[in-house]
Amino acid sequence: MNTKTMKTDFQKRKNEIEKEFQELIEKKNEPQSNVGNGIYERYKNPIITANHTPLEWRYDLNETTNPYGMERIGINAAFNSGAIKWNNKYILAVRVEGVDRKSFIAIAESPNGVDNFKFWEKPCVLPQTAEPDTNVYDMRLINHEDGWIYGIFCTERKDPKAPAGDTSSAIANAGIVRTKDLVNWERLPDLISNTGQQRNVVMHPEFIDGKYALYTRPQDGFIDVGNGGGIGLGFVDDMTNPVVKDERIICGKQYHTIYELKNGLGPAPIKTEKGWLHLAHGVRNTAAGLRYTLYMFMADLNDISKVTHMPAGHFMAPEGIERVGDVSNVLFSNGWIEDEDGTVFIYYASSDTRMHVAVSSVEKLIDYVMNSPEDTFTSAGSVNTIIEQVNKNKAIS
Repeated sequence: MNTKTMKTDFQKRKNEIEKEFQELIEKKNEPQSNVGNGIYERYKNPIITANHTPLEWRYDLNETTNPYGMERIGINAAFNSGAIKWNNKYILAVRVEGVDRKSFIAIAESPNGVDNFKFWEKPCVLPQTAEPDTNVYDMRLINHEDGWIYGIFCTERKDPKAPAGDTSSAIANAGIVRTKDLVNWERLPDLISNTGQQRNVVMHPEFIDGKYALYTRPQDGFIDVGNGGGIGLGFVDDMTNPVVKDERIICGKQYHTIYELKNGLGPAPIKTEKGWLHLAHGVRNTAAGLRYTLYMFMADLNDISKVTHMPAGHFMAPEGIERVGDVSNVLFSNGWIEDEDGTVFIYYASSDTRMHVAVSSVEKLIDYVMNSPEDTFTSAGSVNTIIEQVNKNKAIS
């Protein structure tokens, strides 16, 4: 191939890549056309995928050093995003995973919350502690009343106690950063807890009796999915010395439920006049492997440790193509945004692969949580719940 032809082919491929990328990130999204359940509307298209990551991250765009226009840095997935409304933009702190299995956090923003998400120029640079992170992921963004935006994420490192030859055992903990602009991040010490490994740690957005409140998910080991007690609540005096105290379980696991194996909080709760709305994930085992779904509950407005309402079963589960991906049959959320008008944008990932959005409202979510039947934990109880509703409907016919 002569030089002239090579240059022509490079430019043609570059134009095609740029055109395809632009069409993807500017694609209009709209609600699914089905009737739905009346609680939320799922939107048709994934809002962020691996292909939404900037071309400059993936391609060397210099034809001299990349004459064939090859992708030099592969991106495997974009999922599990924290969320915040900031400067009138809908901001996601996306977990981006390269083909090298390393995850990192990158900011994407949208003007309307449902489409046109575009990544900022560069991924987030998170300062390192004395013991560097091997992998970081699943950041929650919390706009705390102390004036800082906190990012709490999972930091993973190799287990130093692993036997020789074991290259997979790891230790997970909650890494903590804070920022004023989502660009410059101050690294604080990792969370110190006496209840085992920590993942899915979330900060409450308000002080509780002058202390920082943290929702935790203690776990005995990195992959000991059956161990650990559920969603915990503890308190920290000073985030620059984050020692969690008085940690106790407020939402535990339960046999033969969607959260029988493990459960953890998603994003920070939303404050309403009726109580604190929580979105969480629950995990159960099946013949096809672990199944992750989302569920909701409400906590008392004045005592955040007291769960007041929790509907039976899942709030949202994977459907259709959402079931397929790197880790199939998984729905996970660590970000939602309450808008000024009460609209709630629920950002969720499917199968550790891509991001989606569903839209509801504070009013609808309160109604769902407070008026949906709770779990009776038996088949007979479920039947009685249905019969009660049938009889109620007959009385008005």
